[in-house]
Amino acid sequence: GGAVQRFLAFAALLVMIVAFSLLSPNFLQFNNIVGILLATAVNGVLALGVTFVIVSGGIDLSIGTVMTLSAVMTGLVATNLELPIQLAIPAGILTGGVAGMVNGVIIAKLKVPPFIATLGMMVSARGVAKWYTHGQPVSGLQESYAAIGSWIWPVFIFLLVAVLGHVALRYTRYGKFTYAIGANPQAARMCGIDVGRHLVKVYAVAGLLAGLAGVVQSARAITGQAGMGLMAELDAIAASVIGGASLAGGVGRITGTVMGTVILGVMTSGFTFLRIDAYYQEIIKGMVIVGAVVADQRRQRKHWR
Repeated sequence: GGAVQRFLAFAALLVMIVAFSLLSPNFLQFNNIVGILLATAVNGVLALGVTFVIVSGGIDLSIGTVMTLSAVMTGLVATNLELPIQLAIPAGILTGGVAGMVNGVIIAKLKVPPFIATLGMMVSARGVAKWYTHGQPVSGLQESYAAIGSWIWPVFIFLLVAVLGHVALRYTRYGKFTYAIGANPQAARMCGIDVGRHLVKVYAVAGLLAGLAGVVQSARAITGQAGMGLMAELDAIAASVIGGASLAGGVGRITGTVMGTVILGVMTSGFTFLRIDAYYQEIIKGMVIVGAVVADQRRQRKHWR
């Protein structure tokens, strides 16, 4: 089912690139292409994490604020505790993992719907980030830390996670269980899959990747701020859905998500090049997201008929 959507996404991406390069001759310059990839790397890492969640039939609205909390955590460990960067980075990633695990436990064990559980985490994580920083940005990070956000490291990290995620989803038990639960949790349970335990893993992975995104994001900005990841979860979910992941669960590919991420990046960059106002960009992005979900719904109906 997702193959058609992935093909359409790819076609849309090509059309956009051709259109923008005709309208703005500098669009295809090497620097701009690297710029687009750098700008999308953080959203890409978030989108990869949320793809596992969407394939499992869930949703995670907390990844944006969990990313922020992880960025703040990394900054605090590096500056306030003056610990070396080798410890600060794992601290940030683990912060995300713990938040994801809490999401998973609330959803799997307490049977709270994913939308509500992760919405609660979204609000709580933002609160914790603000409380930790007293609303002030965390600054004074070392040069060695900023290096992760410099050059093309963020792009490299995004592609590495994409390759690992692709292998995990397509060729491992983890992936098979994730698809099975997303397609039909009752059937998965009858096949002997411990659904609850697996969902905790899925949300923990989304959290770890949100933590990683936070580390990269704060290294790029050389600061951790409590307002950083606002709305980031929506871009990540959009990238996943544009790439053919179905909100009904059981359908989605990492390759599609990578494409969805790049589509959003190319759109933003192209509109900026053409000097289209930011509000129009948001309106168009909203329409694209709704369009992708409508396409998904129609595909579902065909599937069930």
